[in-house]
Amino acid sequence: MVEKVILAYSDGLDTSCILKWLLEKGYEVICLMADVGQKEDFELAKQKALKIGAKQVIVEDVKEDFVKNYIWPAVQMGLIYEERYLLGTSLARPCITVALVEAAKKYQAKYIAHGATGKGNDQVRFELCAYALLPSIKIIAPWRDDEFCQQFQGRLDLIEYARKHNIPVTAKPSTPWSTDANILHISYESGILEDPNQIAPETLYEMTKDPQTQAPKQSMRMTITFEKGLPVKLNDKSQSPLEILEILNYVAGSYGIGRIDIVENRYVGLKSRGVYETPGGTVLFQAHQDLEVFCLDREVLRCKQYLRDRMADYVYNGFWFSPEANYVRQCLELSQDKVNGQVVMELRAGYCQAVARTATTNALYNQELVSMDVHGEYVPRDASGFIAINSVRLREHVRAFGPYEVAKK
Repeated sequence: MVEKVILAYSDGLDTSCILKWLLEKGYEVICLMADVGQKEDFELAKQKALKIGAKQVIVEDVKEDFVKNYIWPAVQMGLIYEERYLLGTSLARPCITVALVEAAKKYQAKYIAHGATGKGNDQVRFELCAYALLPSIKIIAPWRDDEFCQQFQGRLDLIEYARKHNIPVTAKPSTPWSTDANILHISYESGILEDPNQIAPETLYEMTKDPQTQAPKQSMRMTITFEKGLPVKLNDKSQSPLEILEILNYVAGSYGIGRIDIVENRYVGLKSRGVYETPGGTVLFQAHQDLEVFCLDREVLRCKQYLRDRMADYVYNGFWFSPEANYVRQCLELSQDKVNGQVVMELRAGYCQAVARTATTNALYNQELVSMDVHGEYVPRDASGFIAINSVRLREHVRAFGPYEVAKK
């Protein structure tokens, strides 16, 4: 009996060669391409996979699902990994895995295959999500297969294999980096970027314009409305989550907003250098962060920030579908009940910032109480006792160990 495999197909060099390799191993291969907003000629890719020998090619448009059920919750939770990375690739993997698992169920396939490297995070994300959704599934990961790795050391061997089997690929030995794209971001890594001291060339960027030479000279202001921490309107006009992100990607991208160049800690223990573009997501993150500080109680915010960092780790490490992520996500969602209001964002070449905000429900910001022009209900002399109590610990430290020495240059 011929075993069926659902291959996460991207039309790239790796998965095109993996498709042929699986066929040579005697599997019946059904390719699945998930449309998460990448710019792709899906019909051309479909015909290519069929020509290589795929039994069937499924193209699943999951953009709406990706934005509504993965990106929007990430904005609401304020997720950011190691204070810099907005998790564009990490969030896409559970969404794609759902489509893979559904295909495996529909076509009664025993296996799911992917082309993720054995050194990276994606192998962990795909497989942990798959096992959480369908524990009986089996995984074929060629880049961890001894026979495959003996046959292929890397890109040069794959290019030669593709040439031998008349597999059309755009990759060339001189291609200086690899990319992964979706509607939230584009990531760039490997090739010349593996040297962390190599400055990424300007020709690399696809979602954003050069902020120094191509961005508009005049700034732009946009109003973003949030309900329970979720974006619902742009400039007082209601749009779907997908529409909001598309508009922000276009506008913020024209200003060159959302570029980062970082070294990050992979879950498997390696450090890697990545260059990312996240234009619309960057504007949403900063707007939400500003409104959150405005609306939330200070101690709730501190607790929320701790849980946010834990959730960012769970997402980055592949645990979107896990008991701990489910619990923490519910806690974070609860913190957003009062994050309702509008933020005016100013976009300039290369950056954005909040310049005004207002709450649409009862706000903790009390203008009269904080005003320097009137005392309001605040009694200034009460601060004397507050300071005295807080100084007890400092005075006791000096009593026991002597006064602090002030450094002198």
